[in-house]
Amino acid sequence: MSEVYAARRTRLRERCNAGGSAAALVSRPANVRYLAGAAPHGAVLLLGKTEDLLVCSGPPDDRPTDGVRPDDSLPVRALPGPGGDPAVAATGLAAAQGAESLATEDHHLTVVRHRAMRSVAPRLRLTDLGQAVEQLRVVKDEEEISCLRIGAEIADQALGELLESILVGRTERHLALELERRLVDHGADGPAFPTSVGTGPNSGRRGHRPTDRRVEEGDFLSVCLGATYRGYRCEIGRTFVIGTSPADWQIELYDLVFAAQRAGREALAPGAACRDVDRAARQALDSAGYAENLPTLTGHGVGLEIDEDPQLAPAAMGKLDACVPVTVEPGVHLPGRGGVRIDDTLVVRPEADGGPELLTITTKELLAL
Repeated sequence: MSEVYAARRTRLRERCNAGGSAAALVSRPANVRYLAGAAPHGAVLLLGKTEDLLVCSGPPDDRPTDGVRPDDSLPVRALPGPGGDPAVAATGLAAAQGAESLATEDHHLTVVRHRAMRSVAPRLRLTDLGQAVEQLRVVKDEEEISCLRIGAEIADQALGELLESILVGRTERHLALELERRLVDHGADGPAFPTSVGTGPNSGRRGHRPTDRRVEEGDFLSVCLGATYRGYRCEIGRTFVIGTSPADWQIELYDLVFAAQRAGREALAPGAACRDVDRAARQALDSAGYAENLPTLTGHGVGLEIDEDPQLAPAAMGKLDACVPVTVEPGVHLPGRGGVRIDDTLVVRPEADGGPELLTITTKELLAL
């Protein structure tokens, strides 16, 4: 993998050089991980004028991070004692290498940290690197997609096993904890985000934190979970009915959300505008009178973080590229009644390659459990 990380750093260096900076300091952990293969706590990556360095606050752990070894060709500089700031130390190293300017991730740095960096190298011009690394991370290589695919398989397994158990009388919190345990049992590093389980009036609510409410006959049960595998995070969400045949209003609402989710999935293609994908998923729900009950976005990118670019939202800018993993997750929550959410992780693929690749394959049929 060393050559992969080196190639990523080369692409970033080319962007920096085009912007007039010979050196860059990467401090956001996911970005350090992307470029160096590992991100020890507090570590920063210096793309120096003469040498690249991973600067840590102490000796890094030699054990693989999330099953992935760091780039062994990248020199590591450990600060000699506790309390030192790797970003400040890296700034001094950049100046010592003769750099005249240093591009930094201003969106990740605090004002206090930025001032300390200026003080250690007052002649070094600090510029803003912006979202350059995040932009590089949008399109995934096949190794990254393979990690997402395995994570999706793990999430599918955990959800499938839960559906085979007795659910009535158990609390949302209990079910969420069981799902997270099953993720780890099946080989995940851990959950990709806090697992959401909503029953009855809590169902269909995006980001719902599980409570001690117990599952009852006739409830909608909505579940949203994700697995982290080798650092990469995927997402799946499904909605079911508990115990009895669904009521007419539940069938009608479910069918609408299902149609919206299918329209969003079918709109995924290289070159498709992000806002058009959102519009495709949102249109059926808007026309049915649920505009006020919809989330602000209907999907987003995934990868080393669970919420990455691109965003599938009404005001989103930009177009999709091939090999970009995204979620499509429309939902409707009716206050006091509950709702439906259906969420898949897919990879954008051209039609010649079969169209969008569905990673999360648990059935989307409205099951009565």
